[in-house]
Amino acid sequence: MNRHVGKRLITYALGFKKSIIIALLLLTVAVTAELSGPFIAKRMIDVHILGVEYPWYEADEGEDAVQYEGQWYKRSDHFDENEGKGEEVRILQVGREYYFIDEPIAFDGERVIEEDTLTIQKDGEQRSYEASEISNEQLLAFYQPQVEPMIWLVALYFGLLVFASFFEYGQGLLLQTSANRIIQKMRTDVYAQIQRLHINYFDNLPAGKVVARITNDTEAIRELYVTVLATFFTSIFYMTGIFIALFLLDVKLAFITLTIVPLLFIWIIVYRKYASKFNKVIRTRVSDINAMINESIQGMSIIRAFKRQKMTEQEFEELNDSHFTYQNKLLNLNSLMSHNLVNILRNISFVALIWYFGGASLTAGSVISLGVLYAFVDYLNRLFQPVTNMVNQLANLEQALVAADRVFELLDEVGEDVVDGTFPRYDGNVTFDDVSFAYKEEEYVLKNLSFEAKKGQTIALVGHTGSGKSSIMNLLFRFYDNQKGKIVIDGVNIQDIPKQQLRQHMAIVLQDPFLFTGTIASNVSLDDPSISREKVEKALKDVGAEQLLRSLPKGFDEPVIEKGSTLSSGQRQLISFARALAFDPAVLILDEATSNVDTETEMIIQNALDILKKGRTTFIIAHRLSTIREADQILVLHQGEIVERGNHDYLMKQKGRYFQMYQLQQGKKIEQAV
Repeated sequence: MNRHVGKRLITYALGFKKSIIIALLLLTVAVTAELSGPFIAKRMIDVHILGVEYPWYEADEGEDAVQYEGQWYKRSDHFDENEGKGEEVRILQVGREYYFIDEPIAFDGERVIEEDTLTIQKDGEQRSYEASEISNEQLLAFYQPQVEPMIWLVALYFGLLVFASFFEYGQGLLLQTSANRIIQKMRTDVYAQIQRLHINYFDNLPAGKVVARITNDTEAIRELYVTVLATFFTSIFYMTGIFIALFLLDVKLAFITLTIVPLLFIWIIVYRKYASKFNKVIRTRVSDINAMINESIQGMSIIRAFKRQKMTEQEFEELNDSHFTYQNKLLNLNSLMSHNLVNILRNISFVALIWYFGGASLTAGSVISLGVLYAFVDYLNRLFQPVTNMVNQLANLEQALVAADRVFELLDEVGEDVVDGTFPRYDGNVTFDDVSFAYKEEEYVLKNLSFEAKKGQTIALVGHTGSGKSSIMNLLFRFYDNQKGKIVIDGVNIQDIPKQQLRQHMAIVLQDPFLFTGTIASNVSLDDPSISREKVEKALKDVGAEQLLRSLPKGFDEPVIEKGSTLSSGQRQLISFARALAFDPAVLILDEATSNVDTETEMIIQNALDILKKGRTTFIIAHRLSTIREADQILVLHQGEIVERGNHDYLMKQKGRYFQMYQLQQGKKIEQAV
């Protein structure tokens, strides 16, 4: 696991450590209760079933005493401390039959019965004893004292299972809830980071890829916390409990089975080496596919107008094929390194068990009891269930780590902290003082700009594409900061004002206005609690929107779907005008707000403009020069420099670049000097 990514994931988890610790405590109780089963079975086998071969002694009639051929006998472990014992006798099994010997035996080993003589051999020694076969009814009598304890043990086992299931449910619920809370916080952090990121980040990364980080990648991380880590936690606890139990049963064999742990560790390292490569490509392809789908939906009309459906399908198919290829590679890796290797480990473990015991445990002289052997086999079987669970989650683990790396890369981008509080409304006296700006180092798009806009004035910016008009607006809003010179509002350098507070008293109306999903009214107020319904309706009426929107079934409460696609361009523009008016800015920026509307709507918008500009410093990015004839000052830009400035009449008299542009737009010939 990448240490940086792993540490960050743990840091998120520690935010909910209380519930996680409680869940782990519940898990410990559940595992302990569940793993007690083989120990109970071991006791039933060794004590209550095979215990019939314990020494028996002559005793008085009473509790736990068994009558055999007129004499009462009691098993050695049923005597009280002060209770007297008679002569010792033994009951031994040979094959399927049981035999009674009325004397103690010197040692135990391989047993052979011939007629009424039972012979025991061990390490070259041999002893023979007179024995009489016990009938089934007599044998049941010897087992009778063990029935009640066995019933209690069975009841205890089932009780522990029920007990464990409640704790298992509790720990599962807490772990899953904690995991969902962790990923909820992470998604909130990622979305908040999107709000903090510099505009330049979105200029260089397609929207679909950003969406993939917030949705697909965080969903993969959610799977990590909800499923993968919960599985690993549970499995590690379960395996730890099993190993503790194995050491309690037999230390030497427990050490042999412990070799599974380094094998599993090596296994995970080898798997991750290859899976990491595949997953990185897969996550990248998912982002590319999202970006292409987003772009195709946005540009569907252009794709169809220029008959690019086949070409677009082909580009998508190439991405899809690449994604499919690497998914198949990952699938092959998962198939190879999941159940197949688990089965290999399982078989190796059982071979080690057989080799260790060599079948001797099935004989009476074995070094280990049948109950211990049963418990070992049971625990060994249980051991591979958590191993299988962890191996099956390796694919999700690696996928989540790659996704987490991409998410943390986004979270590590330098952002702008949102500053709370308000800034006093400024008058709007704007001064550009020898300002130069470059998007890329030393490639200046604005060069030594100086001009002044006083409160209430309208400043128009004109020039060919790439002359720097939009860059001036970007600097004013502090979407970017200038490298040289300074921009001052009411005598204060805007770089000394927090960006959010600076923008509180600014508004912009774009050439192609953006509307959010909601209603017309919510698009005007942007759900700002300081803007009342009355203020919204007044703003819409003041800009003349009532005339264009009255035909809608729900009026100002008409639903608006993504980007306002069901509304005309004029209706969208008027809504954005009303939005700007409702927020009552000191500085207003209009990015050729009338260029995409018809003549009738333009007249309504021009009237709205007069209302909107009143008492505000207004900057207009103008392409249609006829709309800025009343501007107080027109700045003509060329290659990032102001080449002409003045009002319309003055610039027309100069017959320079502005004059030529205006004449061309009016369809008149430019007078050429002879």
